[in-house]
Formats: sequence, structure tokens, C-alpha cells
Amino acid sequence: MIWVKRGAMALLGVLVLAFVVLATWEPFFAAPVPAAGSRIYKAEIIRDAYGVPHISGATDADTAYGVAIAHAQDDFFTLQDVVAMSRGRYGAIAGEDGAKVDYVYHLIDARSTAEREYPRLPADTRALFEAYAAGLNQYAAEHPEELKLANLFPVAGVDVAAGFALRQPFFFGLDGVIGPLVAGEELRREHGPDIPGFPRPPLPAPDPLGPTPASATRQARTLVLPLGEDAEHMGSNAFAVAPGKGGGTTTLISNSHQPLRGGVAWYELVVESGEGWHFAGANFPGSPFPFLGHNEHLGWTNTVNTPDMIDVYKLEVDESGTRYRLDGKWMPLESEWVTLPVRLGPVVLPIRREVLRSAHGPVIRNAKGTFAIRYGGIGQLRQLDAYYRLNKAKTFADWEAQIGRLAIPSTNFIYADAAGTIAYVYNAAIPDRPADIKADWRSVLPGDRSDLIWQGAADYATLPRIVNPASGWIYNSNNTPFTAAGKGSDLDPASFSPLLGIELKQTNRSRRAYKLLSEAGVLDRATLEAIKYDTGYEREGYVARLFEGLAGLKAEGRLAEARDLLLGWDFNADGKGPADAIALLMIRDFMSADYGNKPFPDVAGKLQAAADHLVTHFGRLDPPMADLLRLRQGELDLPLDGGSDTLRASTTWDVDDDGRLSLKHGDSFIMWIEWQPGRRVSSRSVQPFGAATTRPRSAHYTDQMKLFVDHRLKPVHFWREDLLANASSRTVMTNAGR
Repeated sequence: MIWVKRGAMALLGVLVLAFVVLATWEPFFAAPVPAAGSRIYKAEIIRDAYGVPHISGATDADTAYGVAIAHAQDDFFTLQDVVAMSRGRYGAIAGEDGAKVDYVYHLIDARSTAEREYPRLPADTRALFEAYAAGLNQYAAEHPEELKLANLFPVAGVDVAAGFALRQPFFFGLDGVIGPLVAGEELRREHGPDIPGFPRPPLPAPDPLGPTPASATRQARTLVLPLGEDAEHMGSNAFAVAPGKGGGTTTLISNSHQPLRGGVAWYELVVESGEGWHFAGANFPGSPFPFLGHNEHLGWTNTVNTPDMIDVYKLEVDESGTRYRLDGKWMPLESEWVTLPVRLGPVVLPIRREVLRSAHGPVIRNAKGTFAIRYGGIGQLRQLDAYYRLNKAKTFADWEAQIGRLAIPSTNFIYADAAGTIAYVYNAAIPDRPADIKADWRSVLPGDRSDLIWQGAADYATLPRIVNPASGWIYNSNNTPFTAAGKGSDLDPASFSPLLGIELKQTNRSRRAYKLLSEAGVLDRATLEAIKYDTGYEREGYVARLFEGLAGLKAEGRLAEARDLLLGWDFNADGKGPADAIALLMIRDFMSADYGNKPFPDVAGKLQAAADHLVTHFGRLDPPMADLLRLRQGELDLPLDGGSDTLRASTTWDVDDDGRLSLKHGDSFIMWIEWQPGRRVSSRSVQPFGAATTRPRSAHYTDQMKLFVDHRLKPVHFWREDLLANASSRTVMTNAGR
């Protein structure tokens, strides 16, 4: 029996060794860390009463270094996730969900894109990114107890750039194409652009907000990554009002709807440098500059648009699966084997996956064949420079010159400035599809023709654009660009090529905004506040279809009670009506189906689920909506108003154990900017939680929550003398001696 015991001990030793290897291999397998830079940076971080940092330095690079330090002080937890994504190591933190991100990182070749394109950026832009990386490295070195993953730091500017290369395609729905391809599902591409021989349905009726053809957006499918707005629940509102309509005041309202936590949650900051960079706004973790907000002269905000930015090709491959046919010749598929780290409890499993590419772009194999993907902005990183230049623009001409580069792959821009100019640009690097080639761009394209592999983007002059409309106002709520400025000022859809694949979709938020803006006489602050915080629904589109289904629903017992309660609803999610709670539970999934071009949900089934939820957790069908919908963080638990697809947006939520809905996506960073006659720019803002969303011990973990639920804003201390009069802390940071 001795040999049995020895064998058991040997097996135990092997198992222990395997456990140790699986628990420790990943950091050593990671790419070598870059050499540390030698430049010395110095920045001052002054925080106001709400902890919002004002970061300043002698140079722009000094300020970017301070941005990293300040953000890490408030949310190093999320910054580490973003850095891990930018190095293909997120699976070592987040397990299978993280490995999905890492797979896409390799599939779209984010690292190679960064390594190729980053050196081509202007030196001052690269200096900004190197300084930001230095700030992250310093914080990591000084706080080793906070590190989630060994050997994640130090990082270099190219690592930060790789994060941009990974994230940028997901704001126009790349996950909605990769997901079904990976899963082997059918691609529903009937909503793409028209081409000769494939006519579009008739254009909208004269009512600019009446029923419209389906959107050009593609369905969001099985692969949902934490990289951009979820296409099924996307949102954002933006408003610009000219002085003639605003009682002499030029107003810009930024009302983005992002997740309240995580890698694409807004972080508020003010930056200033001795080189003329002075900007107040917000960024995402991993960025050295704000993405929206204002400087002294001008400001802008964004909403997601959904042009047809992605084409899919079916490749003809040979029996070996290693070659594909192109123009009658067999071409080798580019193949790379990558290792995806997947955390499973205390161990990290190394999962090998093959990544394929063709002349078209990334390639995915499934049971239905071999498919290649090509998308707008593929292989580009010029947005890193464009956003930096936008921050420092002084005139509309300067600003539009940067937008006109189409370096930022997609997103609507709504603009206003001190001179009273307001503008809307449907910005998108839409593929420059050849107009002289007959092909069904709405469908999966044949992959054996190189003439279908477009190069570059359609010209900026071909995109929708409105400057200083006669109406005096502009808005966007993720709707078609053809309703943006009111009757007589809107653009004509027939003036734009169907090859652009511009969406024709309306949202409830759009219908409400268009109606309220059109009816207003003067759009002063009080009127605009009423519009921004509006909680109403129009009985149009998917809302009308839902209520038609309810009206025709035959039901008994509790289901009939729930139906009748909803049929008496006042179409307002203000929390005052007895049907508001059940309406809140019902509408989201119908909105989601409409946004994502998915099948319309079963009305009876959804109504039964909503009724059961309310009775189970509240003992009644008609509890106050404020008891159901909550903003929760730490010890604070506050009631909310608004609903999915209202201008006061409470879009998606987690269902907590007590049956309450804890908001996780909707109104997030709100910024209200005004240029009043004879006065310098001023602004107000609010976040749902506070400046330090992952620091429970911070005074700024929850200190904006009451403001947020009460529809109130706090002052932004843009000007230095105002900041110093309201400062709560002041620190000078430097990496000298490191």
C-alpha cells in the first residue's frame, strides 16, 4: 500500500502545482512593461465643495498627468478595468465576461492599430497621452494595496491609445454584429441603406414625428460589451438655443444617458493649463481630456447616432479553411492564436483562440460559414487628436474644421458658442460605398469581390448639418437627423444619398422634445427646465402599439385589473398616478424591441409579469412609483421619477431583492451652459451619485444624489477666482524623483 500512498501524494503534489500555476501564470505571461519615461510633471488639483477636481499645470501635458491622478483618487477601481481592457487582460479580472472583451480586442486588432497609428499622431497629442500614463503609473506605484492585477502597470501612452481603438466601434453598434456572428445567428440587415433596385419604403408622412420606416440600426444581440451605450437602451438628449429664442441667452444643455457606473460612466472635471487649454466637462475612464462640455468660447455635447457603419461579407474558403477567394485568386487568411485569460474563482484559465483576418477586416467562423466585417473608422486613431483640438477651439470655424476631418467615427454633435451660433452635425465616418456598383449593401455581401471593399469615408459635405436655424433651437434625442430644428428648419431626407444609411427612427423623447420646443414662445431657463425634466409619453410608435394591444387583450382576474389600470394611465411617469408603477415596468421592453428592431414582445406575458412583480413585492397593482424606482448608493436610497424613453430618463435598472428597481442607466451627467449678454460663460451640472463613485468612505460618494432626484444642479467653478473662493482642498502633485 506504500506505493498507493506515494501515488496519492504525487497526485496531490501535481494538483497543488497545477493550482499554483493557474493562480500565478497570467501576470508573467502579460506583455513586457514599457520603459519608464524621464519627463517630470507637475499639476495642481483643487477640489470644490462637491469634490469635482479642477486640474491645472504649466503645460497641457502637466494637466493631463494631473487628470490621471485626480481620476485615480476618485475611481482607480474602474480605471484598472479600462487599463486591463486596453491590454487584453480583462478576463483575468472579470472572468468569462471579461474574456469576451479580450476576444474582441484581438479580433479588431486594437493593439496593432495603436502601435501603428499612435506614432503618427502629432507630438503634442502623444505628449498628452504619455503624461496621462505617467499619472496612472504614479498612482499605482503609490497605492499597491488597491491593485487588482499584478503587472498591469506601468503603462505607456500607446496602451491608453489601444483602449480608444477597442472602444470606438461599439458606439455605433459593432457588438450587434459580432454577437450574432459568433453565436451563428442570422443577421437581420434589412434596415440598411437603399441602393438602385432595392427601394426604400416611402418617406415619412408630412407629420415630422409620425410613424416612420424602420431605423438603419442593427439589432443588439448576444454579445453586449461594457464599451458603449447598449443599443437596446441607448439614449441621450441635447438642446441648443440661440439668443434670439432664449431671451438673449445662448444655452447648451448636455444630457447624456450612460451607465451610472463602470467604464463608460461620466467623470466630471475642469482642466486648465498655461498653454491655453481651459475646459469644463466630463470624460470616460482612460481619457486624458473631456469629451463634451465647454471652454470660454464654445461648447458641445453628443448623442449616439446610428448610420449604417458596418458591412459584412461572406467569404468563400477552400477545403483547408486557410484561404479565401478574392477576384478569382486564393488569398491566405491571416491567422493568429491568442491566449484569453479567464478567471474562475482563485485561478485564471488560459484559453486559446484563433483570430482570423482578411483584406476586408476581422473574420468570424460559425456553422453558417466564414464572415468578414468592415466598419467606419477601421484601423484609425485620429480621434485622439481631434478631441484634443476640439477642447482648444475658439471659433465655430476652428471647431468645425476638426469635426470635418471625420476623425471621430460617429456621434451627433450639438454646438453653441459665445457669438450666439448654434449648430447640429450628424457626424459619422460612413463607409464611402461606391455608388456605381450594384450591390445589396443591406445584406451580407459576397466576399470574393475587391470592388466591394470600400476605402475611407463619405465626404463630410454629404452629411446632415444645420447651422443657425430660423427656429432658434436645435435638439437631438437619438432620433433621425431630419427632425432637429422644427418646421421650416428641418432637413429634407430626399437630399441625402440612401447609401449613407441614415436612420429614420423616432424615439418618444424625440416626439416630446419636438412638440414642446415647437410650442414654446421663449425658451428661457424655466421653459427649458420643464422640457428637460418632462416625464410624458406621446401615444405614438411603439407606445401606441402597446396600448392597442392592451385594448384588445381579453383577460380575467388580476390580469384584467392590470389591463384596466394601464388603460386609464395618464401617459406621464411623474410618479403621481396610480398606474405609473405598472407602466414603468411595461414600457421598457417594448422600447427595447423598438430601438433594437426586435420582435414585438407579448403584451399579455409582459403584463402578467409586471402584475405579479408588484403584487409579490408591494401587495398591490398600484403602489406609488416612487416606492418602486430608486436611486441607491451606499446608505442612501432615494425615490426617482421618469421612465424608459422619457426626457427625464430612468432607462434601465437592476431588480433588487426587495423588488425595488435600482437605476443603473439613464440620466447621468447633466451640464447646463449659458452665455448671457455681457457676461462670461457660466455652467451648472450634476451627477447621479458624486465625484467618487467607488469610494464609499469619501464625502463625495453620494453627495449629489439629493440634487439629482430633486432636479437641481450645482455650480461649475470654471473661473479660477470663483474656484478658489469655493475650494475644499488644494494639492500639488509631481513625479519628481521617480
